[in-house]
Parts: sequence; C-alpha cells; structure tokens
Amino acid sequence: MKKAQKNDRPDELRPEYDWSKLKGGVRGKYAPRCKAGSNLVLLSPDVAPYFRDEASVNHALRSLIGVVKAQFRQAH
Repeated sequence: MKKAQKNDRPDELRPEYDWSKLKGGVRGKYAPRCKAGSNLVLLSPDVAPYFRDEASVNHALRSLIGVVKAQFRQAH
C-alpha cells in the first residue's frame, strides 16, 4: 500500500476561482507537445526591422549557412 504524501504547500488557488469549472482537467494534456520542443527565436529589436516575415529570416539564415560551409571547406 502506498503512503499518503504530506502536502506542506499552502493552497495557492485564489478564492474567486470556481471549483466546479476546474473539475475534469487532464494532467499532462500538452506534455508531449511541450516535450517535442519548439524553435521559436526572438529577434533583437535592432535586427527585426530587416525581416518582413518568417520566410525572409529563413532565407537569410540559409544563405549564411552556405557561406559558413564554404569557409569551413576551404579551411580543411
């Protein structure tokens, strides 16, 4: 038989929350999505004006990757 865990933390839920609406939640519902991760990157304010959308950022990075690869091949 499992021992009951002692909960030393005080109840942090605000009194104005309606307990009846909090029933039926699913623990870890979004855990797989979170575990998969994401590649969101925040551009610095001085850089952001140079890119109008996601495609322009990706195009610039792919160009840079090409330059880095070419320099790496020349060095070795």
